[in-house]
Parts: sequence; C-alpha cells; structure tokens
Amino acid sequence: MTPEHIHPGPAWHDLAGWCVTAGALLACAAYLLAARRLGRRGDAWPWPRDAVFTTGCLAVAWAMTAEPPGGPFTSHVTRHLVVGMAAPLLLVLGRPLTLALRALPPGPLRRALPAAAHARPVAVLLLPPVAAVVDLGGLWLLHRTGLFAATHRQPLLNAVTQAHVLAAGLLFTFAVCQLDPVRRRRSLALRGSALLAAGAAHAVLAKGLYGAPPPGTDFTAADLRTGAQLMYYGGDLVEIALAVTLAVQWYARRHAPRPTGRRGPEHRPPGHAHRRARPGSHRVRPVQAQEGRLRACGHPPGRRLSDRWPAEGCRTGRPCSV
Repeated sequence: MTPEHIHPGPAWHDLAGWCVTAGALLACAAYLLAARRLGRRGDAWPWPRDAVFTTGCLAVAWAMTAEPPGGPFTSHVTRHLVVGMAAPLLLVLGRPLTLALRALPPGPLRRALPAAAHARPVAVLLLPPVAAVVDLGGLWLLHRTGLFAATHRQPLLNAVTQAHVLAAGLLFTFAVCQLDPVRRRRSLALRGSALLAAGAAHAVLAKGLYGAPPPGTDFTAADLRTGAQLMYYGGDLVEIALAVTLAVQWYARRHAPRPTGRRGPEHRPPGHAHRRARPGSHRVRPVQAQEGRLRACGHPPGRRLSDRWPAEGCRTGRPCSV
C-alpha cells in the first residue's frame, strides 16, 4: 500500500487539511492577542501557557499539511499521535477558556462561554469515562473494522475521520485535566481511573496492530510493526504526561494553604447568599445594642454613642450605664 492509498490526493482531503490548519493558526493568533491584552491591562498570564498553546497549534498545522516520515502506516500513526494525543494535551495546558473569560469584555459572548461550558450535555461528555469511550471507541472502530480501508477510497470520509480524531482527543484531554472551569470538577480518582483504562485500551490496540493490519489493508510487515511500536510507546509518553498533570494537581491541592478567619464575599461559592441577622435575633451589632440601652435611659432617638454622649449627662438625671 502506497502513501497515495493512505491519504488520497483528491481535493477533499487537501481542503479539509488546509481548513484545519487555518483554524489552528487563527486560534493561535487569537490566543496571543488575548494574552497581550491581559498584559497591557496589568493582569498576569504565565508565558509558558502561551508557549504550549502555540506549539500545539503549530503541531496540528504540521500534521495536517505535511507528510510524516516513514512508511504509509507509520506515517498514519505519527499523524494520529500528533493530532489526537500530543497536540490536544498542549492546547489544554494553555487554558484557552480561562484566558477567553478573562480577556473578553462584558457582553453576550462572555456570558455564552461559561453557559456553554456548564451546559448539561457538555457536562455528560466531559465525564471522564464517557470521554474515554468516545476517544478510544472511535480509534478501535477505525482500526478494527473496514472503516480504515473505506477512508482510502472516500477522501471526504478521511477528512471527517481526522476531524473526529482531533475533537475526541481534545474532549478526552479536557475531561482528564479539567484545568478550565467546568460544570462539575470530577475527582482525581475518577480521572486517573479513566486515564488508566484508556491507556490500557490504547496499548492493547497497538499490540493487536503489531500482528494483524486493519481489515481491508495490506501493509508490509516492517511498516506495520514500526507503526504499531510507535503507537504503543508514543501513546505511553503522552499518557505519562497526563498522569504528571494529575499528580501536580494533587500535590498543589494537598499543600495549598488553608484559609484562616472569615472569608470575604469573593471567596463564597456561587449562589451562596450572605445571611443577615434577623430583627430581634442575638446577632445584633454592638453599636445597635448600645443605642438600645441608651434609649432606655432617655437618650434622644437617632443619636449615636459618639454624639457627645454621655459627656453632657443623661436627661433623666440618672447616670448612663453604657
């Protein structure tokens, strides 16, 4: 099987590749402009996030337009690792949603972003086991059915498959890392378990491809084994990077300083209303209590404790008890 069979030349594949490349470069430009806007406003935004997001966008652009080295199957696996695993991790580490929420001015778009991120269907998709099934299920469907051979004959189907690999990789990485604001932040145990299960499924698929090619294809043995080994060890590297991200979150949460004293309004969770003391309850301010005692001994209503009282004496002729 030749490279032309893996990525047929007709216009659909080229058009889809250039569209994805243009989208990645536009996203990179928008990200850098937003980070620069924060800098001019005086808000801190770490430069490593700019670096990882830019690298991720450039990686997607390279994989969608260039021909990776190696045989046909090795080239396909290299593109899969870059588009579906490495680039999504770099993009998610840049925290693009957080940057957008901080950089956008108040308006409909700024309100729409958190509403979309907190929507119930999105929350279901961001459940780590669901995201793992969407990502790994599509990968198994591609390599263990006739879909892989069909993408060789239908360029449009090949473009849709590449777009799904990128979208599913972003979804799974976002669900595991959860660095941006989401509707409900899942526990580290659940996210780590989903990552382990997905890694095991990816490794089993790579070992299976080492011995048997996808149905309907005929690769050389050397090309097939090289691609399978690249898929096995390359996938392990990306999964280790994801595990390191979870470990950093666990360490930061465990060693975070605990708040002391009463929290201000900015630390209250959303929807938590400030409780006011009911009239007549024991939570009465001291000044009000003092005024009440002053009125009981003849103090004019409306005058506070600091208004020359009790220096001038009480009108009732009795000494003030306050």
